[in-house]
Amino acid sequence: MSHAYIYDHLRTPRGKGKKDGGLHQATPVWLLRTLLKEIERRNDLDTSLVDDVVLGCVTPVGEQGADIARTAVLDAEWAETCAGVTQSRFCASGLESVNLAAAKVASGFEDLVVGGGVESMSRWKMGSDGGAWAMDPRINTKLGFVPQGVGADLIATMEGWNRNDVDSFALHSHKKAAHAREAGYFKRAVVPVVDIAGLHMLDRDETIRDNASLEAMAKLEPSFSTIGAMGFDATALRKYTTVEKINHVHHAGNSSGIVDGAALMLVGSEEGGKKAGLKPRARIRAAAVIGSEPTIMLTGPTPACRKALAKAGMDAKDIDLFEINEAFAVVPMQTARNLGVELDRVNVNGGAIAMGHPLGATGCIILGTLLDELERRNLNTGLATLCVGGGMGIATIIERV
Repeated sequence: MSHAYIYDHLRTPRGKGKKDGGLHQATPVWLLRTLLKEIERRNDLDTSLVDDVVLGCVTPVGEQGADIARTAVLDAEWAETCAGVTQSRFCASGLESVNLAAAKVASGFEDLVVGGGVESMSRWKMGSDGGAWAMDPRINTKLGFVPQGVGADLIATMEGWNRNDVDSFALHSHKKAAHAREAGYFKRAVVPVVDIAGLHMLDRDETIRDNASLEAMAKLEPSFSTIGAMGFDATALRKYTTVEKINHVHHAGNSSGIVDGAALMLVGSEEGGKKAGLKPRARIRAAAVIGSEPTIMLTGPTPACRKALAKAGMDAKDIDLFEINEAFAVVPMQTARNLGVELDRVNVNGGAIAMGHPLGATGCIILGTLLDELERRNLNTGLATLCVGGGMGIATIIERV
């Protein structure tokens, strides 16, 4: 088998996922077109050398449907021989796409593959694609479905974390992200989006709150107490019988933001890179997915990390930096605790609480952020992981070259 190397990555800014958001007027295929053209330009890339484009999209309906990967390849005027495929592993879709690209390369079947994802959450609401997981009463009952926010509050209750604990984590996410943005840590990766007339739309992540404070967060009402009282708390407690009552602590300020965004990563073999005149930045050392408990739904990162570490012959102490997606504050808090990892190695430039979670793209974004920060700090190894809808986890380990 060949090694799979990361040659480049880039992303759009993340725009507020509402009608007044900076990217609302940009179609999802326009976001992808913007990135495809830029990755071609800045690498002087002969696109006929790229075998496939693998993209994640969690809500593949309307403008995001009909294999948007292939549509974007053609719209960006890449070589017609470059194929495109769209897939969904829920919130992990962006990282799954990179892992699939790496697997294609490592197998020797393909030489250069682009992985990434897109989600326009202001134009296509989360869940608008339906599915039995959330909409079929028989499946709901059989699998013990509850919304992820209720699962997050259940984790906080079982771990003994109170409202101040999760708010403090969220505050640090905003502070770290604000510092990183102002210091220019994201500039290499972020590609400004302009409209068809060349007019500016957005050039920086839109939802970071520089003025975030614990006092302001304390005024926010819990987001999941009402739906919990409608029966979802009872569903969760039927499975977690040692818990008497769920303490609802998550709200809009300590949960991932709804945003628009896209990301791409160029992955290839050593020979494929040489043929394209590219210099590798990192090697994808190991990747893993795993199923986890589907009611609480958010506990997959820990076993996924352990599985990837075992594949790589490593321990958590061997990893210099971690990116643990901030779907809810308790997810990175619990994962770090389980792995015995200090929080000063986790999400050092903030995360989705501050910058948002464009579902199909986030995994690719955080892996790219991880690589940039390893380079900036002159460190070697990093691990990116996400919790996944349906009760799954995913993890990827990279090593600089």
